[in-house]
Amino acid sequence: MAHDWLFYLLLSLIGVGVGAYGTLIGAGGGFLLVPILLFLYPRETPAQLTAVSLAAVFANAASGSVAYLRARRVDIRTAVPFALATIPGAVLGAVAVRGVPRGTFELIFGAVLGALALYLLWRPQRGLDASSVFRPTTHRRLVDAEGNVYEYAFNLPLGIALSAVVGFASSFLGIGGGIIHVPVMTQLLGFPVHVATGTSHAVLAVMAGTATAVHAISGVFNPVIRRTLVLAAGVVVGAQIGARLSAQTGGSRIVRLLGVGLLLVGARLLASPWLPT
Repeated sequence: MAHDWLFYLLLSLIGVGVGAYGTLIGAGGGFLLVPILLFLYPRETPAQLTAVSLAAVFANAASGSVAYLRARRVDIRTAVPFALATIPGAVLGAVAVRGVPRGTFELIFGAVLGALALYLLWRPQRGLDASSVFRPTTHRRLVDAEGNVYEYAFNLPLGIALSAVVGFASSFLGIGGGIIHVPVMTQLLGFPVHVATGTSHAVLAVMAGTATAVHAISGVFNPVIRRTLVLAAGVVVGAQIGARLSAQTGGSRIVRLLGVGLLLVGARLLASPWLPT
């Protein structure tokens, strides 16, 4: 019994750390949580692991979104269509992961994270110039609670289409979506980093909530409900910490932190077949 309580305490502390880091970079923390769960629960199926991760990501995103809304760093008019676009993909991803073997899941997950990490570390400021291919259709001006002014333009239809793809990929991998959505918004669509992290968190709350509901309806949570609640409680606390740290962290540093985390986790998963069990 004492061992169980110590283990749940460890889970809650992991939740706090993942929640703080995930909210700081606008990614929800699922990209860190899934590898941790793969290590802690080597016999669980990908469906169960992604279900636990997505539930924690939902709690993180909901908590972080409140903090970012208070800071006025959420582009609400953009978050709504982006969030709606993720819903069909989130449903399909939650269903598709049930038929994937664990080894294949780890390799896919590691390859996706590694590729994103290398790109972000290579170009942390701004990536592709979408305006050279897709004419901006939407202009925004946002003033946050500290008086910082953000002006930017992007192609809204392109953003909606990419959000639909992100919804599927993130739900399938159990990482929530911010780890993909933030790079898409900053590197391709041209969002300022601080607006991208806040807006991504709001979108993430809808996407992760949808995928979590699909898993709940299918009964995946039944054997893992306790650890899910413990992790969710931890990430809610961590999300508030991460949102406060975000205001004190430069945009390029946030992107580099994102890249480093992705690279470490991706390398660990790709090396899994050769590591002792």
